[in-house]
Amino acid sequence: MAITKRFLFLLIAVLIAFGVSAEPFVVVIDAGHGGKDVGALGRKVREKDVNLAVALKLGNLIEEKMQDVKVVYTRKTDKYLTLQDRAQIANKAKGNLFISIHTNSLAKKNKKRKTIKGASTYTLGLHRSDDNLEVAMRENSVISLEKDYEVTYQGFDPNSTESYIIFEISQSTHMEQSVDFASRVQKEFVSTAGRVDRGVRQAGFLVLARTSMPAVLVELDFICNPTQEQFLGSKAGQNKLAKSLFNAFREYKKASDNKVAAVEGVRKKAGKEVEETSFEENTADETEDFVAEQETEEPEFVYKVQLMASKARLSPKDSRLKGLSPVDSYKENGLYKYTYGSEDTMEAAQEILRKVKKKFEGAFIVVFSNGVRVK
Repeated sequence: MAITKRFLFLLIAVLIAFGVSAEPFVVVIDAGHGGKDVGALGRKVREKDVNLAVALKLGNLIEEKMQDVKVVYTRKTDKYLTLQDRAQIANKAKGNLFISIHTNSLAKKNKKRKTIKGASTYTLGLHRSDDNLEVAMRENSVISLEKDYEVTYQGFDPNSTESYIIFEISQSTHMEQSVDFASRVQKEFVSTAGRVDRGVRQAGFLVLARTSMPAVLVELDFICNPTQEQFLGSKAGQNKLAKSLFNAFREYKKASDNKVAAVEGVRKKAGKEVEETSFEENTADETEDFVAEQETEEPEFVYKVQLMASKARLSPKDSRLKGLSPVDSYKENGLYKYTYGSEDTMEAAQEILRKVKKKFEGAFIVVFSNGVRVK
């Protein structure tokens, strides 16, 4: 079936609007802590040093083996950065993926301190266990080193459980990609670095909440366990951990490239079919009939603004929808996704998006055809 010029232009406009471009893939590598913020401590090894060593090794692997990727570091030396600084670096670089590297620990009073072990990878969300909350509180507590942190982080209290409720809906825009990458990381931590698998988890990390891209925070292992401390502090251990992250990133990037290639294939095919259709060879009546037939076959696009995603179905009056009504929903990959507005043009949807972003910073436009999401 030939494709009309009108449909082709519409298709290309949609593809451009949703980020299919020749720009290099940007990965932002964040070595947690640094400078006066030493992080968790072992008997001899400091977290900030482990994080930086693994971050630099990971970046070197990517730069050596993946020339189509741009690596951006939040720090390459032992210097102090606020969580806000780290997020701003990532956002300014227009990163496609944010990897924050950390080392885990338990409180000195915890009886499991010297025996606990294993690696975990976190995405942003509401903590589902006290353990996850404890990790998030420890990592977020570094904001207390900042002057006027209450203002910078809009009253967020890293030691108050109530403050963490905001993460229930944050980062929903990139949840699927973040979980996808996190799953790949955990698989590699086990197979390549020989770590105990503590799984993909969710918790309220400020540094992830403030980035506008898929993002994860990895906890390499427990520095409070003397055996794991020795591994974390060794070059061999750091090389294995960096290799694990590199392998996961390479596979994630490959999957991303395949999606882009599929879209490019549709674009090229559409362009070829339009080019091969000669309207001048038809008589006036034949051309009119052909165009009419094609226009009836073209899908009707509807543009909506996606607000958030949730594992549970929300009622129309749920406070998390922030008073917007009417709000529609659809289910995809086990998540309920909530949309606002229903427009015939991208321009109209963009106008709604500008207003909605005051309440939902992570909102974005989705496109439906005949009730099915196409982008």
